[in-house]
Amino acid sequence: MPAPDPRITRFIGEHHIMTLAVARDGEPWCATCYYAWMKDPGLFVFTSDPATRHIRDTADGGRYRVAGAIALETKIVGLIRGVQFTGTIREPAGEEAEAARRRYLRRFPVARMVPGLHLWLLEPDLIKMTDNRLGFGKKLTWTPSSTGIA
Repeated sequence: MPAPDPRITRFIGEHHIMTLAVARDGEPWCATCYYAWMKDPGLFVFTSDPATRHIRDTADGGRYRVAGAIALETKIVGLIRGVQFTGTIREPAGEEAEAARRRYLRRFPVARMVPGLHLWLLEPDLIKMTDNRLGFGKKLTWTPSSTGIA
């Protein structure tokens, strides 16, 4: 799988809050989550209780389909940047769970105090970044089979 454009991964790594969007039976729902980016292997790690609506509404045999966004808040049009993505979330296991826990706690040390910290991995299958610094509405995209500038 090709790696995302470094401008995309740099943007994701510089931020820490994403909005997740889910839908169940035509009923949409959004949730804001703190995340840590695991650049290699290209996964988001975040925490959320399994009983939350955004996790419950995505349940489908242990893999969960979601969409999301990360945005830079600015009033200056020429500086607008953000990513939109789709992917699946899953519970990490074994060594992957330990790596995710280390990464999340390094980013958010206060989470050590959360009893029963429940971590999830989000594996993106599409990331689209808008970066107006490259020209108004300029898009950078990544999918598992290709990379490029739209």
